[in-house]
Amino acid sequence: MADAKPLYETYSRSPIVFERGHGAWLETPQGERYLDFAAGIAVTSLGHTHPHLVEALKSQADKLWHLSNLQEIPDQTRLAERLTEATFADKVFFTNSGAEALECAIKTARRHFFVNDQPQRYRIITIEGAFHGRTLATIAAGGQAKYLEGFGPKAEGFDQVPFADHEALKAAITDETAAILVEPVQGEGGIRPLPKECMRALRDLCDEHGILLILDEVQSGVGRTGMLFAHEWAGITPDIMAVAKGIGGGFPFGACLATAEAADGMTLGTHGTTYGGNPLAMAVGNAVLDVVLEENFLTHVNDVTLVLRQGLASLKDRYPDLIEDIRGIGLLTGIKCVKSNADLIMAMRNEHLLAVPAGDNVVRLLPPLIVSVEEVREALHKIEAALEMLSPKSS
Repeated sequence: MADAKPLYETYSRSPIVFERGHGAWLETPQGERYLDFAAGIAVTSLGHTHPHLVEALKSQADKLWHLSNLQEIPDQTRLAERLTEATFADKVFFTNSGAEALECAIKTARRHFFVNDQPQRYRIITIEGAFHGRTLATIAAGGQAKYLEGFGPKAEGFDQVPFADHEALKAAITDETAAILVEPVQGEGGIRPLPKECMRALRDLCDEHGILLILDEVQSGVGRTGMLFAHEWAGITPDIMAVAKGIGGGFPFGACLATAEAADGMTLGTHGTTYGGNPLAMAVGNAVLDVVLEENFLTHVNDVTLVLRQGLASLKDRYPDLIEDIRGIGLLTGIKCVKSNADLIMAMRNEHLLAVPAGDNVVRLLPPLIVSVEEVREALHKIEAALEMLSPKSS
């Protein structure tokens, strides 16, 4: 007898249905409002139903939904120009997701050495605890057993080293190494920022050995840390970077950015996509940049971050039996729990505040970047109420 449930049962879903959203808030069909500090896992960067994004999507929907990349797509060129003007990159390839952006980054690095008469250089060094996506290549890059189990042999060419262990990184480099791939802030792995000195040392190490530095800024990019991209805090630039999530504000698309030198092997026919860079995605992406690149936008992100971090530090002091540490950069923030992170997430949900679990027993707080100071303070009150409910003093 067939299972009555038509969906793959790969998600542990909360029993809540949302019908509409506005800004940092979601609403059920019954009218219950929840403060959204999950943002679709750092995706709805400008909140729900942002008027500029809504207008951009509606306007484009009345014109064209899809064209293949066999035709010119003017908004694709415009968005690529804006991204290269705002970053280290010279070249951009648009994708449908972060995992595809990482796949493109991996292929770009390998192909670079192939066309430069070093085909033996294909291996990529990654960091333990990383998460780079769910494709066969990206789960191999992440190297976490829980994502690899049952999917056959691990894809060849990835070497993991411990987090923030520079000596292990140096020791892992061989004549077959093409690149080092890291997240400036490990999101899924527990909101663990790589120290600035580590980021700078990575850049130096790649330059010394003639290999490429690939950054996964799928979760940390597009203003989430208070800079346009998290690597800017360390004052370095990568050779290749994968971007997604917040760049679409909720519309699914990503991008692989690269220097002209790193992308020199990505020539006619070497890579492609059906939906990547379609007119709907490009309209929304340009609208997101309209907002994020405004003069005071990142100042706002840093201002609300300060209120959030000060409030969380106070809660840590008052609830040391429940909070071990506060981590992160900007609005990519984590609460490392003493007890179960799932219990704290449930208690917060009971207070109508949404958050996301992460590795290392961490609760992720990922509010939309347009969240107000007042909404941050309301979230802190809700977190305090949740902690009070879980506190041994209350039992």
